[in-house]
Amino acid sequence: MPSPTVVEVEQDVFCVTGTDVNWVLLREGADLTLIDAGYPADIPAVEESIRSIGARPDDVRAILLTHAHIDHIGAINHFHDKYGTPAYMSAVETSHAKREYLEQAGEMDVVKNIWRPGMLRWSLRIARAGATRHVTVPHAAEFPTAGALDLPGAPVPVATTGHTSGHTSYFLPSVGAVVTGDSLVTGHPTSRRVGPQLLLPMFHHSEQETLASLDALASLDAGLLIPGHGRPERIPIREAVTTVRERAIGKSGSAHA
Repeated sequence: MPSPTVVEVEQDVFCVTGTDVNWVLLREGADLTLIDAGYPADIPAVEESIRSIGARPDDVRAILLTHAHIDHIGAINHFHDKYGTPAYMSAVETSHAKREYLEQAGEMDVVKNIWRPGMLRWSLRIARAGATRHVTVPHAAEFPTAGALDLPGAPVPVATTGHTSGHTSYFLPSVGAVVTGDSLVTGHPTSRRVGPQLLLPMFHHSEQETLASLDALASLDAGLLIPGHGRPERIPIREAVTTVRERAIGKSGSAHA
């Protein structure tokens, strides 16, 4: 797999792009928090991204998960098995990560949408990255405390359900940023649009609930959007939410939220 692209978007906040997906590193002294973990084939890239900022993989104190899709959990078991790194997420998402149920676009969803621009190349690329592997996270654990977590970067979990039933975004008050996972993105290989947007409906467990949950993001005092797909964007999060909702209304002719 290609080397990751590492960008320090704020002091000690790094957005890393692997195989068409992002993960985030939060640094505090010698310690790190990792948010999301790429595809299974991105494991070397996740470790490389950590070393590129002068740290070691065993400096990661915890992995926080936005949601348990294969492109976000790829390196979690590796870090747990090799370094003892815990993985935290919402209580609902722990069941998803353990695959007690699955809310994820399948091969037939891709086949039905293969006519879309970019879909074929993207699907081939992610297949090589391990998109069809069956991965479970047996050690998935719910957040140990409510509110800001006692981890590097002091991230605050924000429930943004809809993409999956337990999807979580992470607010970083100290730098005015929010890590949105797949609840709100700025680009994707299957989209011709650049800027704040939702993923295609096929990727959401409930697109309507995803739109409704944007209320939680709009209430945050954040001017930096760090998405699960696409480039980080400096924009008031409320403005980004407004843009997404206006596009949704324009597409359907009625409000979804």
